[in-house]
Amino acid sequence: MSVSSEGGWFVESPPVEPAEASVAFERLFRAFLAARAALGLALVTAQLTAALLATPLARSTMVLSLSYAAGAVALWLWPQLRDGASARGMARISSLQWWSVIGADLVLFGALHALDSSGVNYGALFVMPVLTAAVLSPRLLALATAAIATLGLLGAAGWTVLRGGDVGLKMTQAGLVGGGLFAVSLLASELSTRLAREEKAARGSLALARQQELLNRLVIDEMQEGVLVVDRRGRVRAMNPASRGLLGAASGELSWQLRGRPDWQPLVQALEQAYAGAAGAEVDVMLPLSSGVSRSLRLRLRFTRQREGSEELCVLFVEDNRALLARTRQEKLAAMGRVSAGIAHEIRNPLAAIAQANALIAEDVVGMRAEQLTKMVASNVQRLKRLVDDVTEVAPGVQPESLALDISALVRETCEDWAQVNGVAPGAQSRFQLQIAAPGLTGMFDAEHLRRVLVNLLDNALRHADEGVGTIRVALAASGDALDLVVRSAGPPVPPEIERHLFEPFFSTRSRGSGLGLYICRELCERHGARIDYRRAADAEANEFCVRLRTPQP
Repeated sequence: MSVSSEGGWFVESPPVEPAEASVAFERLFRAFLAARAALGLALVTAQLTAALLATPLARSTMVLSLSYAAGAVALWLWPQLRDGASARGMARISSLQWWSVIGADLVLFGALHALDSSGVNYGALFVMPVLTAAVLSPRLLALATAAIATLGLLGAAGWTVLRGGDVGLKMTQAGLVGGGLFAVSLLASELSTRLAREEKAARGSLALARQQELLNRLVIDEMQEGVLVVDRRGRVRAMNPASRGLLGAASGELSWQLRGRPDWQPLVQALEQAYAGAAGAEVDVMLPLSSGVSRSLRLRLRFTRQREGSEELCVLFVEDNRALLARTRQEKLAAMGRVSAGIAHEIRNPLAAIAQANALIAEDVVGMRAEQLTKMVASNVQRLKRLVDDVTEVAPGVQPESLALDISALVRETCEDWAQVNGVAPGAQSRFQLQIAAPGLTGMFDAEHLRRVLVNLLDNALRHADEGVGTIRVALAASGDALDLVVRSAGPPVPPEIERHLFEPFFSTRSRGSGLGLYICRELCERHGARIDYRRAADAEANEFCVRLRTPQP
């Protein structure tokens, strides 16, 4: 809600939280209506009690008390009568809401005070409208309410003086009660202002805490590392999706007991040891899975600080040791790539000098026996040059720019050049076949890098494909919001022990292979937001490498 320096619970400025401010106003408004109803019933009861005690009863006073009690009770019991009541309405003296509650009280209590002839002091009743205005209206309007009540008291005192009363006594009483009303108005207004400010701060803190809770939950849910919160009884209080996947827990479970599952006993033992030591620990456990295999997990156990009245909880951070090893291997590969790039750069110059010197020697030994040796040197120089180019290609450096390319034309041109060089011209009866779903298919890549990827895959297919018609195929087609470029080679499946190392650098099944072909393909694809995968074709005895390319966003 919004609070101004004018005071009062609500002011004319727009509230920060309209729904919550409306609820707070409604709660206070109902409380004051209930107080007015109780006061009205008390007035009627007092009048009837006085009548039973043989005290003269003024008919006008009884009628006013009954009218006030009936109106206050009706307004309290029937919500329809107070529809439309709001903080804005109570902030204006010209509004019907203000007159139906505060204004009515001022008029009726003033009439009771002026018409009473029994000596009863009804001036104390003005505390109700003054207090209501101090809490539900701005400070200026609350002081105006106190001033109206004070003027009513002075007017009633003046009327009594005209009828022969003691002027000093009546005016003094009216002045004292009026001063008290101003004091009540100021104090209640100040208290309501402070309470409103504190409530606003509390709601802001609560909103911030809820936002922080949602943020923490989002971060924890998106973490690749598993997170569990466990108490001393082994009951899991919280578990993020990553930990469910690592532990094999069902996503629909709301509560888990570690001690109730035999496959989680390694976790229970690690937890008991950590609680016994009352300190954080880091352990490796083997967790059996439903598939019959075991998974090696690394657990980091940390404890929450135990405060008075709070329960000590253990937070387990769970990681798959395979992922840790893969991350370590990637870091080593990145470091090795930087070193290899530096070495390759240093090799270029002496390699060029060797190639040039060998070419000069070859000119002098034409027709001699040493000519065969110069050809051998030239062949190995070219091999070293290709190796240096491969290492330089995947070295860390500036991120290449991806451009929107006509993939259909680029793939056709590259395949035709490759087929001509390798003597396998595409055709219906050829060993090599090209299938492009439609012309003008557009994807995001770099032209030279895509040629390098496609040529590497075609060279790999040529080495491992069987003889026969259509044993090497290249297919390009749209797949949703991406393009699939598939290079298929008919032949025996890749053994599992080789498949897991296909895209690793310097891994080759050939004695003279560099082991960088598929690794370069993967690195180039990742740099351009593409993905390359190996799969065994389901409809034929063939191996497939599928490159999924991004398409331009509209």
